[in-house]
Amino acid sequence: MILRLANLALLILFPVAWFAPLLRAGILPIFGLSEITIVSGLQSLWDSDVALALLVTFLAIFAPYMKVIGVALIHFGMMRRKVLPALEFLGKLAMADVFLIALYVVIVKGAGYVTVQTGWGLYLFTGCILASIAISHLTRKR
Repeated sequence: MILRLANLALLILFPVAWFAPLLRAGILPIFGLSEITIVSGLQSLWDSDVALALLVTFLAIFAPYMKVIGVALIHFGMMRRKVLPALEFLGKLAMADVFLIALYVVIVKGAGYVTVQTGWGLYLFTGCILASIAISHLTRKR
């Protein structure tokens, strides 16, 4: 029962994480910092690099949400447990997106004129993905 509720909570928390501030970035702190969310980052990517935008959209939005929906269907007996390995793979793909964001932070912080601060949305998004991985792992053991 707790796994079901935790998984269903992710259906609400993931969309919150998509609109929550991941980063605050700007050129030198004196010019102010702009908040960057997953959705705003995707909007910028669609204008500049469609292939990368498709990849990040899949990794950040579709993979984790499809996984949560799939695990919920298993919990409610509407899908067979045989698909759980595929769903766990989707969770690992979503973790790749967290790695990409962390890599961008490290690269941008290396530039001397740019200020980057992590926002609470990065922690929420990472926590959602880690919780999703844990829930699917515990579901497999049941």
